[in-house]
Amino acid sequence: MPALYLSHGAPPLADDPVWPGELAAWSAGLPRPKAILMVSAHWEEAPLALSATETLPLVYDFWGFPEHYYQVTYAAPGAPELAASVRKLLHAPGTPVQDVPDRGLDHGAYVPLVEMYPDADIPVLQISLPTLDPRRLMDIGRKLAPLRDEGVLVVGSGFFTHNLAALRQGGIPAWSAEFDAWGHEALEAGDVDALLDFGRKSPAGQLAHPRTEHFAPLFVTLGAADAAGDLGEQRSVIDGFWMGLAKRSVQFG
Repeated sequence: MPALYLSHGAPPLADDPVWPGELAAWSAGLPRPKAILMVSAHWEEAPLALSATETLPLVYDFWGFPEHYYQVTYAAPGAPELAASVRKLLHAPGTPVQDVPDRGLDHGAYVPLVEMYPDADIPVLQISLPTLDPRRLMDIGRKLAPLRDEGVLVVGSGFFTHNLAALRQGGIPAWSAEFDAWGHEALEAGDVDALLDFGRKSPAGQLAHPRTEHFAPLFVTLGAADAAGDLGEQRSVIDGFWMGLAKRSVQFG
C-alpha cells in the first residue's frame, strides 16, 4: 500500500465545492486497504496510544460550529488485528505502547475518511503522536512500514500550513504560500534533512507552524516511506489553499 500525508481540513470541509471530490478521487485510485492506520494532529499522548478496537466512537473535538457538524457519524469497524501488529512492531524495539479503549476517531481522522471511504466498511485504528520531534516520529514510521506489505494504508493527517490566529487578514497569506512552495520543493527533491529541520530551514516556518502538531504526522509517513525505499516515488495529489491554509497532500509509493 502507499503511505499518505493529507491535509484534513475542519468539519466544514464537507461543504467545500472542490476538496471532497479531490479526496474521493484520490481514494478511488488507491488499492483497497485491508485496514487504515491514522495518525492525526489532534491526538497527542505519550506513551504512544492505540484507540478503541471494537466500537469506534467519534471525538467531536471542535467548538462553536453549527449543530449538524456534531451529528456526523462514521461507524467504521475497529481493527484489533492491526492493533496487535502495531504493538508487536513497536514494543519489540522498545517503544512503549498503551491502550485507550474508549478513545475514538477525532476530526483529523474521520473528516477525511468520510470523503475518502464513505461506506465506513474498512477497519480503522488511530494512534497518538507520542512526541512532536520529527526524528522520533520518522523512526516510528520506519517501524510501522511492514504494515504496508500487509495491505494497511498508513495515513498521517495534519495540515501543510496551520496558523489560525494569523488568518485574519484574508486571502492567501504570504507565509502560507512561501512555506507551501518550499515544502513542495523539498519533497520533490527528497530533501529529508531540510524537512526534519523545517523550523529553521523553511521560509516563514514559525508563522506557518507556530506549533508543529499539524506538520508532525508527515514524519510518520516519511518514515514509513523511507523504510520501503519510496521517498523517490512521491507526488502531491492535492494542492492549493483552503481558507488561506495550504492543503497539500502527498502520496508515497
